[in-house]
Amino acid sequence: MSCRIFIHGLESGNQGTKALFFRQNYPDMLTPHFTGPLDERMGKLEAVLSDRTSIVLVGSSFGGLMASIFALEKEERVKKVILLAPAINLMAATPYGERKTAVPAWVYHGSQDEVIDIREVQKAAERLFSNLRFHAVEDDHFLHKTFKTMPWDRLLS
Repeated sequence: MSCRIFIHGLESGNQGTKALFFRQNYPDMLTPHFTGPLDERMGKLEAVLSDRTSIVLVGSSFGGLMASIFALEKEERVKKVILLAPAINLMAATPYGERKTAVPAWVYHGSQDEVIDIREVQKAAERLFSNLRFHAVEDDHFLHKTFKTMPWDRLLS
C-alpha cells in the first residue's frame, strides 16, 4: 500500500506548522510524532511504515536525516524523498555515511540557514543521492518564506 509521510525535526512535533499544513492540505498524509534518540525514532518510523510501499518521505531537519536513512535501508519501498533543510550533514556519524541510493531526492535548503550549513548539506546530498535535485532558496532553516509556496501537488505525486 502506498503512502506519504511527514517526519518532523528534532525539537518539533506533529503539531508544528508543517505537519498542520500537510494535515489540512493532504489529509491522507501520515504525520506521526517522534521522540527519543535516533534509533528509537527509526524504530517507530519502521513500525509506522511496515506494510507500506511506494512511500513518499518528506523530512524536515532531523526528520530529513531519518528519511534519508530509511531510503538507504529500504530503497525498494521508497518512491522519493523531499528533504527540507535536512540534517544529513550528520550522516557521517551513522553506519550509512558511505552509502548511496538511486531514490529520487529533492532538497530545499535556505541560504540563510543558521542551524545547518547549506554547503555541508549539499556535499552530503551529492554523496548520498545519485538522482538529486538541490534547491538553494533565499530563506532560513524553517523555510518560512518558501515552504507553503513549494509545488507540493507535484512533489507529492
